[in-house]
Amino acid sequence: MSDETDLDGGEKEQADEYESVPSSVIFEAIRREGEHELSRPISALWWSGVAAGLAISASVLCKGFLASILPHADWAAGISNLGYTVGFLIVILGRMQLFTENTITPILPLFLSPTRWSFFQTARLWGIVFAANLVGCLAAALVLVYGHILPEARFEGILAISRHYAEATALEHFAWGIPAGFLIAALVWILPRMEGSGEVLMIIIVTYMIGLGGMSHVVAGSTELFILVVRGELGIATATFGGILPAFAGNVLGGTGIFAALTYAQVREEI
Repeated sequence: MSDETDLDGGEKEQADEYESVPSSVIFEAIRREGEHELSRPISALWWSGVAAGLAISASVLCKGFLASILPHADWAAGISNLGYTVGFLIVILGRMQLFTENTITPILPLFLSPTRWSFFQTARLWGIVFAANLVGCLAAALVLVYGHILPEARFEGILAISRHYAEATALEHFAWGIPAGFLIAALVWILPRMEGSGEVLMIIIVTYMIGLGGMSHVVAGSTELFILVVRGELGIATATFGGILPAFAGNVLGGTGIFAALTYAQVREEI
């Protein structure tokens, strides 16, 4: 007796389309993307990273806009953090180089071939993209503070959320950066299975939870810190060692040390 149901050709094609994609296939898709990113020229990585730093600042802007018009109530964060998703939508759908995505994408090829050259390539990619992201964030901060491109009332909303982010201690930024790194890595893992509106919805859900949870994302958070640095409200050393580097470490631990390691562990016997 056949194990298959009686389906016509079109129905079988639909069944194949909706069949669950094995984890090993997703691993291979992301590994190939990682290999591509590792082989890209420095200039391409740099300018894509700068663009991502500028674009991710839209998350800070839109969250600040909403915060500026909402009352000071417990429920207000549930609405204002919808704005936090905007920059991530632009960056991820625009296929720009965001550092936290790279906590998993180039790491999978490294797990398969942990050679000195692989470590060098990964360090090269991380260094270029992270520096480029920070340059983009700083450029956005300079334009926002000195360009006077926003109405004062809306800019006050941006300042309010930036000051709130800067209130966290270095240890808190590290701890709160771990789940943020984990969620971004999980998002990268999920997206190859999504199409069209499903991809957009997944980005919104995951990044909304990062914003709503008050987690520390090193790139988006850098824009907030740089705004205060440019205005003279925060020292560059305090921003770097009290916010940027702790969030960086937390994002790497959550994305690479936890999520990427676990995904490799589940498929290493199948690849």
